[in-house]
Amino acid sequence: MTLSRRGLLGLAGTAGAAGAVGAGRPGAPRRPDRVRTGFERLAADGYAELAGQRIGVLTNPTGITADARHLVDVLHADERVDLVAVFGPEHGFRGTAQAGGSEGAGRDPATGLPVYDAYGKSGRELADLFTAAGIDTLVFDVQDVGARFYTYVWTLYDCMRAAALSGTEVVVLDRPNPVGGLRAAGPVLERPYASPVGREPIALAHGMTVAELALLFGGEFLGRAGPRLRTVPMAGWRRGSFFGETGLPWVPPSPNVPTPDTALAYAGTCLFEGTTLSEGRGTTTPFELLGAEGVDRRWAEAANGLGLAGVWFREAWFTPSFSKHAGKVCGGLRLIVHDREAFDPVRAGIGLLVTARRSWSGFGWRPDRWIDRLTGSDRVRRLVDAGAGVEEVAGDWAAGLARFAAVRERYLLYP
Repeated sequence: MTLSRRGLLGLAGTAGAAGAVGAGRPGAPRRPDRVRTGFERLAADGYAELAGQRIGVLTNPTGITADARHLVDVLHADERVDLVAVFGPEHGFRGTAQAGGSEGAGRDPATGLPVYDAYGKSGRELADLFTAAGIDTLVFDVQDVGARFYTYVWTLYDCMRAAALSGTEVVVLDRPNPVGGLRAAGPVLERPYASPVGREPIALAHGMTVAELALLFGGEFLGRAGPRLRTVPMAGWRRGSFFGETGLPWVPPSPNVPTPDTALAYAGTCLFEGTTLSEGRGTTTPFELLGAEGVDRRWAEAANGLGLAGVWFREAWFTPSFSKHAGKVCGGLRLIVHDREAFDPVRAGIGLLVTARRSWSGFGWRPDRWIDRLTGSDRVRRLVDAGAGVEEVAGDWAAGLARFAAVRERYLLYP
């Protein structure tokens, strides 16, 4: 059962008026204009949404209060909440694992709570995990970055399916989309290309928050196969806001997204995971640096020649400490966003694929065709290989994007 949009907006207004951080640190600074997260609103209401239930929390290092405490520590210390289990997504509950990894099961040394590894699990296997943990309600609170192939939103989707099987309720605590939410961009996934980096047909840059996505998942894809769902929206967030305008502390949501600037580029430059070039992993600016051995200044020159809005490219040299081309000097470019409002990361990513292929003879796709999973079909790869330009590639996905945008509108919670 999903709450109506009207009901959710009404709840947001009530909790926004409360405007307090539950159990805040004495002397902690307050900004009346900053965003209040779903967790803050839950706390301000005395955790009434969780009363009388055995609670499990799926979160990671981003699940923090406005004064930088972890919500698991806060909930565990509050006698009003019966917190019995913690679940970790990709990278783990404490965030120590690299891409494609998790921390496994164990006990949290800070609270003594059992920690379960939810990454890579779905269906009955995940449902059995919820049953074994003895939870009535799963609380989801993870910072997303706004790109379809960021796995946390699909962990949420898998948890919703599994919760329906186990009879577990799901409560989603909302956080900002750090790159704003005015529009969706990029190709929409085609179902034959579904994978853990994209389960259902949504746009590559979806322009939604996790609570909005939860409502969309339930309304469009799960239907009666979905769980009883409640969402706790934020107060004070507007769709045009970037993360630096929220007044909230930034915690890297994964090891290779260290800053909000990384998140801004990620939806476009992560496409280079599907190529033989480095996407900057193993450097201090992943997804802002791209390159490989043998690439020279011609790539940056060609990329700048596209005249893409809001972004410049400069020649760069770097040596990754791990991942592709580890320990080798790579030539390439650095992406510099100078106008966030005008910048379209997906269009920029396509422009970089097009110019990399044209300017460097060593360009190639990963043999496993991972690029097709990232873009959601084989169409981008085939068009780039055929010599298409940015406008032709973007035009190919325009109709599908327009259909998704119309559906998306029905689930938006914020102005």
